[in-house]
Amino acid sequence: MTNRERSIMSSFDFKKRSVQIGYSIMLLALLILAMTMLYPFATTILSSFKTNQEIFTFPPSLFPHQLQWSNYSEGFKYVNLIRPLWNTLILFGGNAVIALLIVSLAAFSLSQMKVPFRKGITLFIMSTLMIPSATYMIPSFLNLQSLGLIDSYWAFWLPAGASAFNIMLLKSFFDGINKELFEAGRLDGASELHCFYRLAVPMSIPVFSTLLIFSFTSTWNDWYWPSLVLTSPEKYPLASVVYRNIIQSLNLTWNVKFSVLTVIMVPPLLFFLFFQKNIMHGLNLSGVKG
Repeated sequence: MTNRERSIMSSFDFKKRSVQIGYSIMLLALLILAMTMLYPFATTILSSFKTNQEIFTFPPSLFPHQLQWSNYSEGFKYVNLIRPLWNTLILFGGNAVIALLIVSLAAFSLSQMKVPFRKGITLFIMSTLMIPSATYMIPSFLNLQSLGLIDSYWAFWLPAGASAFNIMLLKSFFDGINKELFEAGRLDGASELHCFYRLAVPMSIPVFSTLLIFSFTSTWNDWYWPSLVLTSPEKYPLASVVYRNIIQSLNLTWNVKFSVLTVIMVPPLLFFLFFQKNIMHGLNLSGVKG
């Protein structure tokens, strides 16, 4: 069997004792990691079907003795999710448009255009990824306040145009496109903007899909930043409404809280399960150099 015909781990390799032991240890570690990550989700979902007494019994039981479907109807008596859901979609739509227009143009210019100090700008953007987000929340808040954008959706949309992660994700993908393709377009008289929209964008659909999925999940789960910049309750997104009206509520029992959290948790999970191939495909393409 030649090296070209063999895969990463062939049947010949599995015959080695050391390889079998290493492979077993790797599977065991992955299983433990998977269970550690799945346990909070399983606890939340199963606790939503328990009585409040079952949740606090000791020793605790993972599965409910009897399914309490009334927890769900009880939970939604305290909160109306229609308006917050619409607000979340508005935030996501704005973030998506800003990301696809501004971030993609910035990434393309750093990747394919002869921008002055391009390497220095790229290094600076990469360095911001190592800064904890909590350190620049106060400066961002003060800047938005000086611009008069507090209690406005622009307080979400403008920062989306300066996402270092999204810029580096798209730049990595554009770096993998053959530069000769754009050079041929320039020789034919195409402008840089024309090369971007006619050549780069059609090939970037997978990574754009990945960016939109990441944007959706972050918008859906974000509750802290909206709590800082929004003062009108009618503008709150879903996560902020759930945190304020459900999590912080002293009138609701924990089984009812878990039922609302389960409903909020399911859409991002389904979204990821349905589009996981798009996510992985986009990330893989972003790591390929042409």
